[in-house]
This record gives sequence, structure tokens and C-alpha cells, in this order.
Amino acid sequence: FRNPGPDSNPADANAGPGGGSRGRRLGGAEFAAEMALHRNQKLNFLRIVVLLTVALAGLKFFFRDSFTLDQHKGARGDSSFWGKAGDVKQSAKSWDGSRTLPEAKAPAVRQEGRKPPARDFSTTQMRLVHLDLKGAAPKVSYLEQVFPLFSKLGANGILIEYEDMFPFKGELEILKSPYAYSEEDIERIQDLAVLNKLEVVPLVQTFGHVEFILKHDKYRHLREVERFPNSFNPHVPETLALVKAVLGQVLSKHQRSSWVHIGADEVFHLGEGMDSKNWLSRNAGDVGKMYLQHIREVVAFVAGQDWGLQVLLWDDMLRKVSVAAIQDSGIAKHASPMLWFYASNFDTPQIGKYISKYAECGFKTIWFASAFKGTTGPAQAWTPLNHHLQNHLQWLSVMRSMAKTPFVRLQGIVLTGWQRYDHYSALCELLPVGIPSLAVCLQTLENGGFNEATKKKVLDVLGFQSMQLEKSTCVGNGAFPGSDIYRMVEQVSNQLKDSVVRVLEEESSIKGWFSPYHRKHQFGNPRNMESFGSKVLKVHEDWESFIQTLRSHMEAIYFPDTVEEWMEENVNPHMDRLREFVRDFKEIIRLNARPKTL
Repeated sequence: FRNPGPDSNPADANAGPGGGSRGRRLGGAEFAAEMALHRNQKLNFLRIVVLLTVALAGLKFFFRDSFTLDQHKGARGDSSFWGKAGDVKQSAKSWDGSRTLPEAKAPAVRQEGRKPPARDFSTTQMRLVHLDLKGAAPKVSYLEQVFPLFSKLGANGILIEYEDMFPFKGELEILKSPYAYSEEDIERIQDLAVLNKLEVVPLVQTFGHVEFILKHDKYRHLREVERFPNSFNPHVPETLALVKAVLGQVLSKHQRSSWVHIGADEVFHLGEGMDSKNWLSRNAGDVGKMYLQHIREVVAFVAGQDWGLQVLLWDDMLRKVSVAAIQDSGIAKHASPMLWFYASNFDTPQIGKYISKYAECGFKTIWFASAFKGTTGPAQAWTPLNHHLQNHLQWLSVMRSMAKTPFVRLQGIVLTGWQRYDHYSALCELLPVGIPSLAVCLQTLENGGFNEATKKKVLDVLGFQSMQLEKSTCVGNGAFPGSDIYRMVEQVSNQLKDSVVRVLEEESSIKGWFSPYHRKHQFGNPRNMESFGSKVLKVHEDWESFIQTLRSHMEAIYFPDTVEEWMEENVNPHMDRLREFVRDFKEIIRLNARPKTL
């Protein structure tokens, strides 16, 4: 609205935006109509201005968000930590050891923005059950059944060693098993753990025991010794990039965890590769320093995550390293050693010396590792109860002596349940077979010993009437998840071999009228063969029916590869003898005493 011009009549100053002279020439009605028209025009003009302003603001907001989204997509690196093909090698060339590789930033780990509040475990004694998934990994449906049992028996956490059961993706997809868990399975496992008040600690091997990685031709060049797939060559920058990529994918799916275990045990052949020999020649042959140089980088990567993760690592390699070297590495600020001894009568004073050493190194907390199964033989099928009970009683005596080292605190103990000695070894005891041992060991730790009251609780929880520790047997059917497999494996372990031997080797009529020579040349007298035939056929029929039932129970818990492997290792060596005998018997008796073949 403009003010009256210098020549206008002051009395007409409020006549309207058209000017005072025009209003004087219009009649009353016409003037009112004209004024209404101008008012509408002004309102329409204002509406247009407002709409344009809103539209411009919306466009600006849209383009700003699109730009920001593009930036985030670039930061996430959805094609995995390796980035696009060729990025790793390019990064590796420019790495000088004084700064972090681009892959080490792990933006995908922080992208989700979930930062659970740091929890205080200073007054909590952790008891973790170890799930070794590099063999006989159970289906999630079985974990849903056993997690409540773990909690009821005294566990408050699980240590999950995924190996090739993790759903690696992108450049790392080659590492996963055909039966690997899905991302939804990983989330479900953690939800089940929360529901049962179990802390989840993932374990990722980062130095030794990386056969599941180095067996692939794609990563063969990262072996410390080219012939052996056990350990990484720590001097190739691509090794650290790969370790961070593997760790990054696992950590991105475990943002509720307070600890991560980086393995780092039994780095076999470290120092034997040519790169290591050259390094050692320049560094006074200090293998411990070389070991710590790699571990320091891994620990720094984990500590760089933004929700306060602490690192756990097996202690065996640290036992040989000097206190000064460990102190200089700085790993004690973010890591805790886990002392592992699985024998039934280990040297407790020696462990006391290790504890004092780690306190001097500056570690604020330490962990212990016992065993409830998988340490008494690489192909052990049945768990020796008393052996593992004695192992835990030994650990209790070590725990009571912790008052001698007040500068380091015991954070917890892991009850390991090894399923394989390494990626290439046979299966050890199945998890359902080891559950009675786990129950005995957990209750021993929780109650400070194993007495009649402790034994009664174990029996009540598992649904047994009695237990004979020295004979490793339990009386009763059992009422825990997998108890049917426990019972049937017991029969296979104790009876199958002996049953086959008795029927095939101790029957005199078989030795006399159906020897290996008779079977080879396909001849025999039906009159004599019928004297033992019905007995052999009955034994064979009964065992085949039993094995089929066992197979169906196993298939409810395990993936097909586990079922087949266990059958091949524990059933077929005996059943195949019986099956071949029955096959020959049926073929030869149909020949009706014909002459022998030459």
C-alpha cells in the first residue's frame, strides 16, 4: 500500500490503492463493489506469495536431504568393508603403519546410531557358555530350547565362535558355509539371549586358527607359511584390512555386546615365513614384539568403535612375551587376557604366576577358561564327566587364590565346549551329549563345589534319577532339550561296535562256513548259512531301525552336513561291516550252493 502522492487530497488518503481521484468519480454502490474487487485481488496476491515461499522451501529441503543421503551411502560402503573391487589393494599400497586403513573406519558399524548405555560389570562374575560353531552348529530352534537351560544352570552369557556360520556378505561371502545362519538368525539369537538374561560375546579369530579363511585360493597369499592355512602373515597390509573387514561385519551385527573375543591363540608357525624372517633379522629376533604389533592394531580397531567395546583374547601367546613388551604395546587399556587350561589336574601355582605377570603388565581384569567338553580327544564322542568336574574344581582353587593379586580383577570364566580342535579335525562330542557335563560344571562354579545338594539340583534339572561320575553315565531318560540324542548316542558309543563284533567275529559257524574266503568266491551251503543267518539279519534290522530314528532326531537339531559327518565317523565304520556281510549273505544264499567262482 502506497501513501498519498504530494498532489492528492489529504482527505482521500484512505480512499484505496487506486488513488483518491478515481474514488470520487464513482457512485456509492459502484465504489463499494470496486473496493471489494481490489480487496480480493490483494488477498489472492498474498496467497500466491505464500504458496511460492512454501514451494521454494520444500524444494530446498528435498535437494538438501537427497545430497545428504548420497553422502551417507558413500560413507556406508554397502558393498562391504572392502569397497569396490580393487580398493583394498590400492589402500594397501599406501599404508605405512602409522595410520588406519580406510576399511578400519567401519562406518557401517556406527551408521545405525544404536549406542546402548555402557553397563557396569564390576561386581558381576560372568559365566559364559562357549558355542563352537565351526562344527555341528545347531539350528536356531534348538538354541531357543537350550538358552533357558543355560540360564537356569547358572550361566549369564554365551561366547559364540561363528567361524563360517556367520552370514558374511560382499567380498567376504566366500567365507560362509552353505548352511550359515542368516542375518535374521543372528538377530534372533541375540533376542533369545536377552530374553534369558545372557550376555552375547562374539568370537572372531584374527591371527591364528583362521583356516576357514586361508583355505580359499583368494586368500592363500596371506598365509604366514604358504603350505599351511593356520595363521596370517602379519606383514602384508592386506592382512590387517581383511581382519578389519571380517571383524567389522560381525561387530555391525552385535552392537548390544560389551565384549568381543579376538582369539589370537596358537599362532602356529609365526616367524617362519620369509617376510617374518626378514622382520626378525631387523628386530633382534623378537617374535613376541611381532605378535603384539599385529594384536595392537586389532585392539585399536575394536576400541575405535563408538559403544565402548572391550577386547578379550586367549593368553597362551602372551605367556611367552615379556612384561615390558606388553606394557609398551598399550593393549592392556582395552583388552583382557583369558587364561585357558583344560586338564583335570593342571599346575595351579603356575597359573598364579601368569596372573601376577598380567597384573604387572597393567591389565585391569582377567578371565579364565575351563572346558565342559571337546578337550579329551579330537574324535571324542562321549563326554567324560569326572574329568571336566575336576577341571572346574581346579579353577575354583585358583579363584580362591585371587586375593593374592589385588591389582587385577577376575571378570569371569568361559566354559568352553569345543566342537572341533580346528577347522579340519573331526567332530568332538555333540552339544546334547555334553549338556550333563555342562550342568555339573556350571553348578560347581555357582555353588563353590560339587556336593550332594549340587548333584541333586543337576539331576532334578536334567530329569535323571542318579549319576555316576567315574563311569560318565546318568540313570533315567532325561528331560532336557536333546536328551533323546544323548541317550541314543550313548547306545551307539557303548553297544554298536561290540554288537557287530560279537555277531560277525565270535560266531563259530560264520568262521567255519562263511569266512572271507567263502564271501570272496561266492559259495556256501544254505544248510549251514541258515544256522546263523536269522541272528545276523535280526541284529542288522534292529540297528538300521535304531539309526534311522537317531538320524531323524538329529535332523531336528542339526543341518544335513552335520548329520552325515557324524554318521560317517561314528556309525558307518561299524554298520558298513554289517551291511556288507548281509549283502553277501543274501546274494550267496540265493545261489543255492553252486560251485565257487575262481
